[in-house]
Amino acid sequence: MEYVIEMNNITKEFGNFKALDDVTFKVKKGEVHALLGENGAGKSTLMSVLFGLYQAEKGEIKINGEAVKINNPNDANALSIGMVHQHFKLVHNFTVLESIVLGKETIKRGFLKMDDARKKVMDLSNRYNLRIDPDAYISDITVGMQQRVEILKMLYRDNDMLIFDEPTAVLTPQEIEELMKIMKHLVDEGKSIIFISHKLNEIKEVANRCSVLRKGKYIGTVDVETTSKEEMSEMMVGRKINFHLDKIEVKPGETVLEVKNLTIRSKLSKKDVVNNVSFKARKGEILCVAGIDGNGQSELVYGITGLMPINNGQIILNGEDITKKSIRKRSVAGMSHIPEDRHKHGLVLDYNLQQNAVLQTYFEPRFQNHGFIKFGAVRQYAQKLIGQYDIRSGQGEDSIVRDMSGGNQQKVIIARELDRNPEVVVAVQPTRGLDVGATEYIHKQLIAQRDAGKAVLLVSLELDEVMDVSDRIVVMYEGEIVADLNPKEITVQELGLYMAGSKRSVNNEKEA
Repeated sequence: MEYVIEMNNITKEFGNFKALDDVTFKVKKGEVHALLGENGAGKSTLMSVLFGLYQAEKGEIKINGEAVKINNPNDANALSIGMVHQHFKLVHNFTVLESIVLGKETIKRGFLKMDDARKKVMDLSNRYNLRIDPDAYISDITVGMQQRVEILKMLYRDNDMLIFDEPTAVLTPQEIEELMKIMKHLVDEGKSIIFISHKLNEIKEVANRCSVLRKGKYIGTVDVETTSKEEMSEMMVGRKINFHLDKIEVKPGETVLEVKNLTIRSKLSKKDVVNNVSFKARKGEILCVAGIDGNGQSELVYGITGLMPINNGQIILNGEDITKKSIRKRSVAGMSHIPEDRHKHGLVLDYNLQQNAVLQTYFEPRFQNHGFIKFGAVRQYAQKLIGQYDIRSGQGEDSIVRDMSGGNQQKVIIARELDRNPEVVVAVQPTRGLDVGATEYIHKQLIAQRDAGKAVLLVSLELDEVMDVSDRIVVMYEGEIVADLNPKEITVQELGLYMAGSKRSVNNEKEA
């Protein structure tokens, strides 16, 4: 059997840390080959070696049976390899068309010629049903649309081997469905796809074969159709995963967080993105705000946590009005925030792990004396969190957070926010981009907070997460709360209808 890609005995080291240890990975022509592994298992590193971003210390790469040397992404493109990165590589003040042709421009007598490029891009867009606007600016389009631009970049370069690195981590369920169709279409045309993921449902739907990495080592390759999700998850994490969450019944107590008639105006338009929203989050309850992305959930959280000014309404925490309080005062009053964008609002990426662990508490007497940081105390505290929350990184508490895997970055935030013993935990997309092991772990942490009598306000786009984890669901549609639901009494399909705005509950006129 002829393989289009063979990576034999690849070893990649960063200092003393072996990110890849003698890994062999082979892809057949015209297949979707999934690469599965926990966060930090080495998936992105292996693909970065194939795409020329890293050079391996040992091993060889063969393309169509011939040994090759890939020193940089231009070499990879010349060999017909394209890659959509987990964090998109797009220029925000360029148009869609400019972003696609960047590095592959047609120039005549020193002038940029875009007519042929525009025709080719629009032909590709129509052929693969990607529906892009070539003149829109990258900064103005949705994440799902940015991803389509990345796919078009590969197709424009006539790449036959396509690498998708965690392509669904930032997409809504509808966009994921579209992407799956696009991938099937590409394979029908004879392209080969490497699909890095840890979402087993998606692998089952779209992949032919699946190779598993664990802690930098190759575990094996299986046929997707004949292998169960349970078997694949066990290969991935080395133990059995419980896909069903065990929750004890807890009676909600008194109100911890009350939001009254909250209205927030958009920074861009004069429209209210949060429109007269009211709800109560109670002790011993996980209240979930569900909705399709872009219906005001992000702004609602920004208002509650102090990241965005509110135009009208009140936020009350434990009976105290905190509407005009600073972020630190909200934090000291008992509010924890696991933000949606961990890079922008959750971490200082160029700080190390121990510095990030005390971002909200460095001013407390246990960590400082007359304005001088007690470095020993900070180090000990970080070591405690690393052990307790199983945070994995190359240099322990001295690891620079930017160099850690997404899952372990998320664990740093969760550890820091939950260890402060908060009254209310505001958790936004807490498992976005995480593998089944890390997801199971974070769900258990949120349920433990609820069982300890805390209020948890969960904001999620993942329907399975919404249904499994929450005790009560409020649905947001176009900035308003359109339903207050009990997850035990509704189906996923019904929830989807509320989220799409095609159904409203009769009693949602009263306060949620």
